[in-house]
Amino acid sequence: MGRKEARLGQALQVTIPSYFRCPISLDVMRSPVSLCTGVTYDRASIQRWLDSGNTTCPATMLPLPSTDLVPNLTLQRLIRLWSSAYASCSPSSAVGDAPVAGEILRDLRFSASGGDPVPPLRKLAEFLSSDEEDEFDKNNLVNAGGCASVVVSVLHGDAVSEAKEAAITVLTVILTLDSIEESNKKITISELTSDVRRSVSALTRVLRGGSSLESRVDAARVLDSIIAAADAECKFRISEEELVQELVRLIGPSDEKATAMDQRAIEAGLACMVGLSASRRIMPLMARAGAVAAVTRVLGAESAAATVEKALRVMEAASGCAEGRASICEDGAAAAMAVVRRMVKAGKAGAEAAVAVLWRVCHRFRDRRAVEAVAAAEGVVTKLLLLMQSGCSPAARQMAADLLKIFRVSSKSCITGYDTKTTHIMPF
Repeated sequence: MGRKEARLGQALQVTIPSYFRCPISLDVMRSPVSLCTGVTYDRASIQRWLDSGNTTCPATMLPLPSTDLVPNLTLQRLIRLWSSAYASCSPSSAVGDAPVAGEILRDLRFSASGGDPVPPLRKLAEFLSSDEEDEFDKNNLVNAGGCASVVVSVLHGDAVSEAKEAAITVLTVILTLDSIEESNKKITISELTSDVRRSVSALTRVLRGGSSLESRVDAARVLDSIIAAADAECKFRISEEELVQELVRLIGPSDEKATAMDQRAIEAGLACMVGLSASRRIMPLMARAGAVAAVTRVLGAESAAATVEKALRVMEAASGCAEGRASICEDGAAAAMAVVRRMVKAGKAGAEAAVAVLWRVCHRFRDRRAVEAVAAAEGVVTKLLLLMQSGCSPAARQMAADLLKIFRVSSKSCITGYDTKTTHIMPF
């Protein structure tokens, strides 16, 4: 029997609704998820079933065409409401009263008054990350006793770098874990943005001199959450040159002497860049810091489609300013060529971002270097035709048509479809 179930069942003498129990473990579900068969299980239990090589639904024994696990948020909310209602009736079930959680909270409060914050912060990160700990206890701990406030105070304070990195690890766990409720994530972001300049300054220092790549990646992930909550004016105010330079450095080679690129760092850095680029005034600064060259390297490497899409969105933002377009068109328009190569393998949003880049540098501003380089690229006309034949937006279709007029071939010409045997006839 699970710890939460035992506590509620013994202390309150209540009957647990059957649909709150996992069909495998028979415990109250901590993280209910549904299979394609429609049956809901606790995530840990069904994941163990699938990891053991089983390909059927445990309850129905039907074969599983998909093993995707979809969070059952409605049931999760009902379980939490039920738990909170009964837990409030018993002193033994009070918020933050689980033995481990209570100890961590006490240590955190002590560290705020001059103790060493590193051990309790590491213990907190381990507790929140553990699949064995109760999600109710995790959320109660984050929400109780000003936990988020204490962690952010370590980040803002005069603590040593090790303590700041430990605080950032905790913040990353809170802001990225599915098991942490959105309301608790909002509380944490609110603490970070209460003094946004101090938060960004501390994160920038870790981005610049973190003890490991992991700590720098975590700093970028926390920064991404702050950026997502900021309006355009706030984004502009926090985008100092040093911060932008560190984000550019983060998506470069993981080792300055090597050519390897770390995908976690790329993903975190690009996410921040995409968020910042929503403010047009930031893009010239990013272009001067070398963002276009860094993103070009990402487009030239093997990356997931989602990563390529983010890279193309940053390139689209760069093409909207003179400094960005100059960077895209320099060095033989290498950046424009990279955009052409990846434009049909980045999903709909990525493809539309790519055609917007090409339209600006080749059609609207008619940069000769870009026009010549793109015209010589293999399959550019085919890719533009494929985009037009897909379900792209009217604006993207019009931009593709404008580009085809520049790169058109004889009206009698035929071209072989991209990666297919299909023949497409030029529309003019």
